[in-house]
Amino acid sequence: MNKKLLTLMAVLAASTQLVRAADQWQELFDGKTLTGWIQRGGKANYVVEDGSIVGTTVKGTPNSFMCTKKNYCDFILELDYKVNPELNSGVQIRSECFDKKKTVELGGKKIEIAAGRVHGYQVEIDPSPRAYSGGIYEEGRRGWLNDLKKNEPARKAFKQNDWNHYRIEANGDSIKTWINGVPAADLKDSVTPCGFIGLQVHAHKEAGLQVRFKNIRIQDLGNAK
Repeated sequence: MNKKLLTLMAVLAASTQLVRAADQWQELFDGKTLTGWIQRGGKANYVVEDGSIVGTTVKGTPNSFMCTKKNYCDFILELDYKVNPELNSGVQIRSECFDKKKTVELGGKKIEIAAGRVHGYQVEIDPSPRAYSGGIYEEGRRGWLNDLKKNEPARKAFKQNDWNHYRIEANGDSIKTWINGVPAADLKDSVTPCGFIGLQVHAHKEAGLQVRFKNIRIQDLGNAK
């Protein structure tokens, strides 16, 4: 069997997997409680208000994350968010948090990860003039993996002081994002194949800044734990 045929078969299999998941949306947030979620990292305040998870900055605490108790590997994730223009935030996917300090080696470089440190892929929420919302940053490890310097349509798609919609597809070594229907990041990376989903409140010197998340749903394409 030649390589072209094998490649075509792999593409068709992936497409079939996506089609089969089309009517299998699962709500990750019930709109009323934080059932199924656990807070990690810092001590920002998370509450449920008007059908949204509301994260609020607390002065003097590090980055905070409201995380799913369940891990996901291959999936399609959609959600809406609204963020204060002064607050950086993000959506963690395939992320991890170790009970003990651990050293990992990536690309020939040793990276020390502190106990309790949330780390992994983050779909950026960036209301600053840089406008990298939808780009992929790796929290706690390698930094930027796919910024939006060369993607002006995606940078312009973010809506300040309004609700924005994310679609995130993670399938094998492929991670793709859309912001308000506009293609944003397209990354090939296989360092972390599975992990939890998390909603970030970034550390900030000012208390009381908020980010809101709602309509959080997922299509599990397999290997959830």
